[in-house]
Amino acid sequence: MAKLVVLKLDGDLEYQGFRVTLEIGSDFAPPEIEISGKLPPCLDLATYLCQWQHKYRSLGMPSRIKPQEIIYDGSITTRISECRQKTKVLIDYLQRWFDSQEFRCINNTLREELKRNEAIRVLIRTDNPELQRIPWHLWDFFGRYSLAEFALTTTASQTPPKPPRKPKVRVLAILGNSNGIDVQIDRQLLENLPNAETVFLVEPQRKELNNYLWQQWDILFFAGHSETADNTGRIYINKTDSLTIEELEFGLKRAIAQGLQLAIFNSCDGLGLAWQFASLNIPQMIVMREPVPDEVAQEFLKHFLVAFSSGKSLYLASREAREKLQGLEDKFPNATWLPVLIQNPRVVPLTWRELSTQKSDSLRQLLTVLMASVLVTSIVMGVRYLGMLQPWELQAYDHLMQLRPRIESSDPRLMIVTVDEADIRYQNQKGMKRTGSLSDKALAQLLQKLEQYQPTTIGIDIYRDFSVDPNYADLITRLKQDDRIFAVCKIPADADDAPDGIHPPEEVPEERQSFSDFVADSDEVARRQLLYLTPPAKSPCQAENALSLQLARHYLLDQGIKADITPQGDLKIGNVLFKPLKEHTSGYQAVDASAGYQVLLNYRSLRPQENIAETVSLRDILSGNSQINSKLLKNRIVLIGVTAPSTSDHWKTPSHNKKIPGVFVQAQMISHILSAVEDGRQVLWWWSGWVEVLWVWIWSLLGGMIARCYSKPEYLGLAVAAALSILFGICFVIFTQAGWIPLIPPALTLILTAMAVVWKIRG
Repeated sequence: MAKLVVLKLDGDLEYQGFRVTLEIGSDFAPPEIEISGKLPPCLDLATYLCQWQHKYRSLGMPSRIKPQEIIYDGSITTRISECRQKTKVLIDYLQRWFDSQEFRCINNTLREELKRNEAIRVLIRTDNPELQRIPWHLWDFFGRYSLAEFALTTTASQTPPKPPRKPKVRVLAILGNSNGIDVQIDRQLLENLPNAETVFLVEPQRKELNNYLWQQWDILFFAGHSETADNTGRIYINKTDSLTIEELEFGLKRAIAQGLQLAIFNSCDGLGLAWQFASLNIPQMIVMREPVPDEVAQEFLKHFLVAFSSGKSLYLASREAREKLQGLEDKFPNATWLPVLIQNPRVVPLTWRELSTQKSDSLRQLLTVLMASVLVTSIVMGVRYLGMLQPWELQAYDHLMQLRPRIESSDPRLMIVTVDEADIRYQNQKGMKRTGSLSDKALAQLLQKLEQYQPTTIGIDIYRDFSVDPNYADLITRLKQDDRIFAVCKIPADADDAPDGIHPPEEVPEERQSFSDFVADSDEVARRQLLYLTPPAKSPCQAENALSLQLARHYLLDQGIKADITPQGDLKIGNVLFKPLKEHTSGYQAVDASAGYQVLLNYRSLRPQENIAETVSLRDILSGNSQINSKLLKNRIVLIGVTAPSTSDHWKTPSHNKKIPGVFVQAQMISHILSAVEDGRQVLWWWSGWVEVLWVWIWSLLGGMIARCYSKPEYLGLAVAAALSILFGICFVIFTQAGWIPLIPPALTLILTAMAVVWKIRG
């Protein structure tokens, strides 16, 4: 870490001298040492400085000052000699001034506290114009400390925005009016910069230059003619136009706000440009304090870019490039005096590597993204494993189910005979003695009527835990002997308010008894289909198969299609495997998979206003008021069930916002099996646990990469929103193909990883 030395100077050369405050500390830390000293008044110093400046400017060498202002007339040798004399006088006077008694405490403290092998940044903080023009590198301190370099800074400053990270250093190079000079070498040097993207504006118009300033840049470079007049800097951008910093103020402010770190004016007389630009709070600048010959400007730029881009700090790269100009001072006196750094004191200069995400920095960021994605994915999947995300995932499942295209129609293999409130009143009016919703007489007549239509299978989805009245011997016989008829019972379940269960009809043989139990989730939605189970020993209902399975299997057996159990214990009907739910299956992470053989129920996606099957009321059949088409019932499965609102047999489903009668859910379950086996309709499927973890991790990685690439909150938000939309679209398209893949976990990991990466990298 570099040492930071700040010299604050306040006063004047003529009368008071300068009060000097010395601070010594480190970057990113308050000063460790603070002492006061003084530089004595020295009117002659200002005189000698002006005399040197006059002789230097009278050299007449072609330079990058205002076009055609300096004319080479051939008497250069005499003028160089005179300039060197004034240079020696100024150096001698400056060294005596720096060695004055009043300033000795500053010199001694620096020697005591600083080591010669440590990098040192020296900030000369003053608003005095004479002090700003002094060649501070002549102070013998810099001869003693070879890793020290100075920069000028003002007393007032503000902290500019933190620069965003980019894959390359972005350079805007303005090649202005080049009349009498050669800026092509500057261009070649910039083109050879490593890991940089340089945009060149050759003699641009003002509008073009202004538009480019509003983009994002790391370095602003100008080569061409410039000058300072009345403390105002001016650059000549083309052969007819010149501009001051004030005339580019808004574009420059925008560039600084977007991360501009360094401005290099490789042109003449740049202190006026520097102080105008510094008022906009740019982090760093390099300017030439006096007119600079073309060859000197090119040599400095070459050595500076090589040193800076190879990894040296801005200060040491500047010092090295400045000192290498000494080899030109036989032709160009005081070449080493010309380059000067201007520094915003609230900013620590970035290195070339820090200006961009080069390989090492890029790898560090990628490692951050990788680690964040693994951590976030582990946490989310752990929380999911505990079942804490299950309510959200089931809601997302329902939403996807409701969004599916409604393109299917009623199942033509099913017919539902409904018993509603009007049918119950009808039985009462006819004097039919009821025990429950369906009397023996009504059932006997119904079965007799149905016989003429020759249905394949009949399911009675109504509890009849009582004996048939002996007066209906035909009904008793039919229930005992007709192998097409299946009846239901209820297995004990506290959750269904039936802790004791419900007995099956005594007249129906055990092989045609079925349980009617559903498995609903905690939100009372029936998403699963229970196919078979092992009833408790004390259960009054010992049926092992669900009514839906019994009816579908009987119907399919009549079509020559058999059901079987695979060696792995899975149910297979025909060529279709009905994969059972486990304790941890996709969105189900806390399901009681031990409660029988459960599968996901793929509800039929019906067109609006359509039911799962054709329906006819009990009273219409019994009264003969409805002309039932024989084709409506022949070779079909007939379900008889109660739809009266007064009964408790109503269920929520993923596809409906209101409860529907249980007999319609039974019909959905039967249709689910038949459609899969006969029509090739897909059963719902899901991924294995490891595939789901990989899927979630991929989206977590994507969230991290989005956060790494987009620094602006608005762009980051749009990118995350777009990624979430794509995620939802993928999940929905796959769901239309019967695939239930994770939606909520990857969405969470994407957002959380993006937040973590923003906090780690951007924060």
